Amino acid sequence: TLASHTQIEAFFLGAALVATSVGITAQVLQTGGFLHLQASRIILAAAVIDDVLGLLVLAIVSSLAKGSVNWTEIALTAFLAIAFVVFVVQFGARAAEKIIPRVRESMRAAESDFAIAMTILFALAVLSVYAGVAAIIGAFLAGMMLSSTTGERARLFTQGATELLVPFFLVSIGLNLNLSVFSQTTTLLLAGAVLLAAVLSKLVGCGLAALPFGRTDAFRIGVGMVPRGEVGMVVAQIGLSLGVISAPVYAITVFMAVVTTMVAPPLLQIAYRGASSLPVTPELEHHPPIG
Repeated sequence: TLASHTQIEAFFLGAALVATSVGITAQVLQTGGFLHLQASRIILAAAVIDDVLGLLVLAIVSSLAKGSVNWTEIALTAFLAIAFVVFVVQFGARAAEKIIPRVRESMRAAESDFAIAMTILFALAVLSVYAGVAAIIGAFLAGMMLSSTTGERARLFTQGATELLVPFFLVSIGLNLNLSVFSQTTTLLLAGAVLLAAVLSKLVGCGLAALPFGRTDAFRIGVGMVPRGEVGMVVAQIGLSLGVISAPVYAITVFMAVVTTMVAPPLLQIAYRGASSLPVTPELEHHPPIG
């Protein structure tokens, strides 16, 4: 239990359990050629909504950690965040298909597709922060906008940038992680309980909600929502930076995020066994779309 920890630590741990890592699930589904299936589309849409809800929960919890909750500010943040995501999803791809070809023709850069993609990526990341959601949401939405207009070279360059920058993020997580906390039996038991809750809450909760689509799709959707990935780690980092969670709770949160991310790919392979897949080119098999 969390009896020996503070209520704020429990809230932060709960906030870390809310979100779903879009990138991990999307990469597995794309590699298998399953993105065209109904269950996959539902997973990706729900994961984006999940991240927005998770960040709103995080905003509330962070306010509690500072001693007060500004409900007016949170309500405004919720409205702006939802409006921003809906607007980009609804109009972003259509606008990109009309505008980007014209911009590409007028540019003299050697790699105009990559330059345009990076400009839109950073612009939406900044706008998402001002709208009250994490920059990673804006980056993901940029990928959705550009998925039908960006060439393969831009995808390869973006993957290279990802491979360069991700290790820096992971190092910052690891530097704050004290593995010695797992030498205590109570911490190990709590880590196991949190991990079980993390898996079952998504597998059962999301699966039950998806039962109208059939048991197969319900299982696929439940499994696809399991990984917490970088989002859970970001919550842990914020709690640590505010000084409101202890080393054991930080370690448990990171442990949960890492393990749910590791178990998701094999579970997805099992869930999608026998499903019809579209052929994936060798390049795309290792280089997922931007975002």
